[in-house]
Amino acid sequence: MNISITKTTCPKEKPDASTLGFGKIFTDHMFLMEYEPERGWYDARIIPFQNLSIHPAATVLHYGSEIFEGLKAYRREDGKVQLFRPIENIRRLNRSAERLCLPEIPEELGMEVLTAFVNMEQDWTPSAPGTSLYLRPLMFGNDETLGVHAVHHTTFMIIASPVGSYYKEGINPVGIMIEDEDVRAVKGGTGYTKCGGNYAASNRAGARAEKKGYAQVLWLDGVHRKYIEEVGAMNVMFKIGGEVVTPMLSGSILPGITRMSCLEVLRSEGYKVSERLISVDELAEAMENGTLEEAWGTGTAAVVSPIGELCYKDKKYTVNGGRSVRSPSTCMTPSRVSSGARSRTSSAGLFPLTDQFSPRKPRHKARFSFLHQIHFTWIKSYRKYCETP
Repeated sequence: MNISITKTTCPKEKPDASTLGFGKIFTDHMFLMEYEPERGWYDARIIPFQNLSIHPAATVLHYGSEIFEGLKAYRREDGKVQLFRPIENIRRLNRSAERLCLPEIPEELGMEVLTAFVNMEQDWTPSAPGTSLYLRPLMFGNDETLGVHAVHHTTFMIIASPVGSYYKEGINPVGIMIEDEDVRAVKGGTGYTKCGGNYAASNRAGARAEKKGYAQVLWLDGVHRKYIEEVGAMNVMFKIGGEVVTPMLSGSILPGITRMSCLEVLRSEGYKVSERLISVDELAEAMENGTLEEAWGTGTAAVVSPIGELCYKDKKYTVNGGRSVRSPSTCMTPSRVSSGARSRTSSAGLFPLTDQFSPRKPRHKARFSFLHQIHFTWIKSYRKYCETP
């Protein structure tokens, strides 16, 4: 596809890595393209970052016809930039699009426009440990009518933001409240998609948790109100009695790419892993008898985020003694990879992607918890996931 490029005439100053936070600073440009059934995808363009002009009757404003994705580009030690499993984000975007009756993007086209945009903005990719360039593709219905129907005109765009830690606690364990009133999603709904409505509906419970001093909530299923689903906007995993357990994908849980990658890596390393129903009663029992060894969330924004405390019906449980663990962002990030690793370039024109990590070994291995082992295992296998078709 021909992508027109209009460069900004007022480039912004790059921020200091220590001031990044998450999603508050944006790069100089953004990508857009349009869709109509008769024309397919057209008018692909990279333009200076700016406000959108949108019709007051636009479908997205009234009926929530919107989906999005989140992925990251990392600065390697040799100065090059790479993406983590971008094709999986495009595939998940298309699954979300199918559910909300929005047009799908052919995978090759998705890779082409994503690569072009990241190439354009790659200078914004920070190099400090724990930082990355967060990419936010989004798609929304843009019909100029109040009728309720499948969308005819759609806008797809990508924006980018250099980011640091998602949580204000950084890499320290966070406190989580188990939510037993609101539910995030139900089977048959949109829980397995990344649509804005899922996140908007979660804000009330999140606000209640924040008032009580917790970073997020642990969601229970919407039917039985007892099976664990997600933690905040992340997937969740537990180590119970030596086994890594995570809720099975039932249609109401987002199939996270970080989740999938962690499970693949753990299994390849010989860890016992189960995807199954986990009741809050089972978790409470494990917290009571001490078999809950560790708990953590996984997601693109926070990567692997340890849980230090769980609260259920106003009873507090400390996980792993509340001790701090080191996240992948400090143990090892793509920016810390040896630049001498073998590299290759994908047919889609991505930056050279290396095949192996050279992880920095801890000086005192005995001090590292099981979650540390996950981090190092994750890093050791990270490179193979930087492939594109």
